[in-house]
Amino acid sequence: MNNEIYSNPLCERYSSKEMMYNFSPDKKFSTWRKLWIALAESEKELGLNISQEQIEEMKKNIYNIDYELAAKKEKEFRHDVMAHVHTFGTQAPLAMPIIHLGATSAFVGDNTDLIQIKDGLQIIKTKLINVMSNLSKFALDNKSVATLGFTHFQAAQLTTVGKRATLWLQSLMLDLEELEFREKTLRFRGVKGTTGTQASFKDLFNGDFSKVEELDILVSKKMGFDKRFSVTGQTYDRKVDSEIMNLLANIAQSAHKFTNDLRLLQHLKEVEEPFEKSQIGSSAMAYKRNPMRSERISSLAKFVIALQQSTAMVASTQWFERTLDDSANKRLSLPQAFLAVDAILIIWNNIMEGLVVYDKIIEKHIMSELPFMATEYIIMECVKAGGDRQKLHERIRVHSMEAGKQVKVEGKDNDLIDRIVNDDYFKLDKTKLLSILKPKNFIGFASEQTEKFINTEIKPILEKYKNLLGMDSELKV
Repeated sequence: MNNEIYSNPLCERYSSKEMMYNFSPDKKFSTWRKLWIALAESEKELGLNISQEQIEEMKKNIYNIDYELAAKKEKEFRHDVMAHVHTFGTQAPLAMPIIHLGATSAFVGDNTDLIQIKDGLQIIKTKLINVMSNLSKFALDNKSVATLGFTHFQAAQLTTVGKRATLWLQSLMLDLEELEFREKTLRFRGVKGTTGTQASFKDLFNGDFSKVEELDILVSKKMGFDKRFSVTGQTYDRKVDSEIMNLLANIAQSAHKFTNDLRLLQHLKEVEEPFEKSQIGSSAMAYKRNPMRSERISSLAKFVIALQQSTAMVASTQWFERTLDDSANKRLSLPQAFLAVDAILIIWNNIMEGLVVYDKIIEKHIMSELPFMATEYIIMECVKAGGDRQKLHERIRVHSMEAGKQVKVEGKDNDLIDRIVNDDYFKLDKTKLLSILKPKNFIGFASEQTEKFINTEIKPILEKYKNLLGMDSELKV
């Protein structure tokens, strides 16, 4: 490691080896060579004068990349593709005359980008499925643990810890649906020529359009794509990059929402992310247990969400068949978004493997608010006994205001129930009323909803992708 130059934190601190390899020079330039081989093989199969010996020589040198020579050639040519054509030709001299035959730079550049996107989505999907699996276990384990629901971060009707987790899980389910759609509809650029007209291939195949079409199909299939663009300019439609970035930004949004909730819950001391034995929360305040993992996710998520605008601008400002003002942007935006989302899911999975629920603190918070939530039940019971609903409502409103003062101004316990029981107008039996004031009586169908959602929506997904389960979620730092 050279400590005198900038290093990308996504590589040094956050992302996985497999995602870093996916966007590495080795993956990029070996894929260029695989594309040149697929092109040559297909051209040979369709009758061009290319020997098997030339192809075998190329195959032997797929990973034998002379980066020093390539850098020297790029400095000379000011063209990265031609630099690598000549580098490859130096290592495979028999094949030099037919490397890149009929192709333009976008043949290797764009098709490699699409392969990296395809492989990157698979890496993301694996991690997404593992987070969903751990979230579903957490939801089921806590499906009946009553907790305060919050609207506007003000105490509302009760829900359960598990039901709340299904909301986080549902967001990821929607992200997975989008990811599957993007995988299903991702198209290969294929063999289209300099402006998308396949003019160079028309010359090579003596004007036989059917052979040029077959060439396009053959190369696409050899590189693992069933779908291909029927028409392109010099490049594939940059809308694809924007759509993929939308997906990555959507996953980042789901993650950020989760960490917002978790950090608020950790402040309430109800739910806490893992905290290791020797972990330091603050350099000054030794007692602190800062939610470092959640904060890291939210930080990376903001970065990804912001990147979406970049690909949208590129897609919207391309000129005609192509301009090169997308190139530097593409080198930065999509790889870094993939690396960041990869890191987000690693951290999220790490959190879920050690998330702690403090039932007693949750119950204490419930009991401080439950009397207010029981007032609707009290009104209904008193109306059944012949009381006036409007008068009952007003008397409860007055008692609630006074009880609120006891809690907020005096710092005392909520005495609303005692106030109501001691008000002769209500004529309520205290023993019966207290028997009703149990959290489980106020969670509606939260438990049932949780179980049904997991069984009907999530379990089929986990069964479908069971081969992807099991991943290393150890943090780098």
